[in-house]
Amino acid sequence: MAASAATMQFIFVRPSTRAVVVRPSMYLPGQARSVGFHVRCMAENQPESSTTPETNPIRTPAPAAFTPPPPPPKPKVSTKFSDVLAFSGPAPERINGRLAMIGFVAALGVELARGDDLLTQLGNGGVLWFVGTTVLLSLASLIPLFKGVSVESKSEGLMTSNAELWNGRLAMLGLVALVLTEYVNGAALV
Repeated sequence: MAASAATMQFIFVRPSTRAVVVRPSMYLPGQARSVGFHVRCMAENQPESSTTPETNPIRTPAPAAFTPPPPPPKPKVSTKFSDVLAFSGPAPERINGRLAMIGFVAALGVELARGDDLLTQLGNGGVLWFVGTTVLLSLASLIPLFKGVSVESKSEGLMTSNAELWNGRLAMLGLVALVLTEYVNGAALV
């Protein structure tokens, strides 16, 4: 804003004919208040023709050209190995959650298809599948993180990064519950 626009001038405009009567017991006994004028505010650099009273004293100002401030810069994502794989880093819980989601669905699928419990599945060649899936999914999860891509930048709509975390946590709990249930029952869940 220019310095001249910041200086304001008050002009008394058209006396009002309306009087407000206040009950005598409210403020001072025997006193009444009345409003005798309206106050209009205008900038100093406006033309003088706008100071004349109009038939409509309430005007809405023209919208000023507003430029929104630029968005704040995105925080730098650390690509150091120790930061990515730190206990509170972006990789460990996400990778474990992704592995648990795949493992839980695969374990239930094999139980429904063949009727084998989880320990039987691991004994019948499941360890090789487990190791292969772990390596492949871990590398696929770590490569974007080491390139500086954050998980939050790729989450939109229904599949957000928080939804993935909660689904992974529930799958981890489900996998543990499946193992404990099969251990207590001594047989497959299904």
